[in-house]
Amino acid sequence: MRSPNRPPCFGAAALLLLPCLLPASEPTPAGHWIAVDDHSGKPRGIVRIYQQNGQFFGAIEAAFNPREAKERCEKCSGERKDQPVLGLLIMRGIRKNGDEYSGGDILDPDTGSVYRCKMRLSADGGQLTVRGYIGIPLLGRTQMWIREP
Repeated sequence: MRSPNRPPCFGAAALLLLPCLLPASEPTPAGHWIAVDDHSGKPRGIVRIYQQNGQFFGAIEAAFNPREAKERCEKCSGERKDQPVLGLLIMRGIRKNGDEYSGGDILDPDTGSVYRCKMRLSADGGQLTVRGYIGIPLLGRTQMWIREP
């Protein structure tokens, strides 16, 4: 029975506000990222990272250089050989391990080389440190990606 002092929509309003009162969920790498070249420091394109079956994958969604947007991965091997760079799956099989993400690989479409990959997300979820390496993480390259607003 409804209280005479409470409007009938109070219960519905409380349910709508409930998600605002719950703690925010931890950010993940899933989303769109501006990939910044570690050599030039300039943005090269946008990578979409998505989660599937507990693993993270990433594909190139856009290239800022129109010439690069038309390229194919000529130096790639396997199923990625000669595939268009746009839409190309460059990250595969990465899992959350403690406070970092690792266990998968990343492709450099410029060279066709595949590297082991580990990533670390900033506390606010706005930056992603992506490291590709051979053997041990000490031997590799790091890029800082920025979450697309």
